[in-house]
Amino acid sequence: MSLLDTFDLYNILFLDIETVPGVADFEEMSEEMQELWAIKCRNIFRKGEDELEFDEIAGAFGDRAGIYAEFGKIVCVSVGFLSRQPDSPEPLLRLKSFTNHMEAGLLDDFCELLNKHFSNPDKFAICGHNIKEFDIPYICRRMLLNQLPFPRMLDIAGKKPWETKHLIDTMDLWKFGDIKNYTSLRLLAAIFGFPSPKDDIDGGDVASVYWEERDLDRIASYCEKDVLATVQLFLKMKRLPLLQPAQVVVVR
Repeated sequence: MSLLDTFDLYNILFLDIETVPGVADFEEMSEEMQELWAIKCRNIFRKGEDELEFDEIAGAFGDRAGIYAEFGKIVCVSVGFLSRQPDSPEPLLRLKSFTNHMEAGLLDDFCELLNKHFSNPDKFAICGHNIKEFDIPYICRRMLLNQLPFPRMLDIAGKKPWETKHLIDTMDLWKFGDIKNYTSLRLLAAIFGFPSPKDDIDGGDVASVYWEERDLDRIASYCEKDVLATVQLFLKMKRLPLLQPAQVVVVR
């Protein structure tokens, strides 16, 4: 059986997260963390200690720190799930976002959703684009740093690949075994013919929208578009019709 058909379409939670640097400015970190970020930059830029200038290290923090769980934090988790409509054969997608300036509160609310409605990894699945390399490890690391207990769906440390088949990654599905390939959600949206999720801001803008504007609603709206695009991609992979605007509801 194909992984696309392992789980009931209505038992899949689609997910995306948005992350930012843990503090607004490089110099707000402790001296030790500044030093550790400088070491990280040597690996990022493949330069020696004497080759990196302070401005380069500090600038890279604003641009890149958010993608590393050790230096960043989660400011939004958006989810979506399909449900049957009593008066129509077409499914309805409900989108919901968890946002909070206090990361622990955001993660606690998200885990409550998992524990209440998506608690069994044999029955339910979590689906996202590149979630195995980014979203899921990032969430788990930040939960550990916040000393929060793992829901069953995320209690995956040390598990074998066949024990985590409830994590469905659309990028893995598109790879077809090509370990070198990375394909963005935006590109897949373009070639499959559904709207791009990047019509307002993109990932590189999230940090400035957060730290300069403190606009969690705008970030949530952007994140929800990524979730919708992931659902559309998954439907295309199953050769099912795309969702129409009337089939999408945002729950606040």
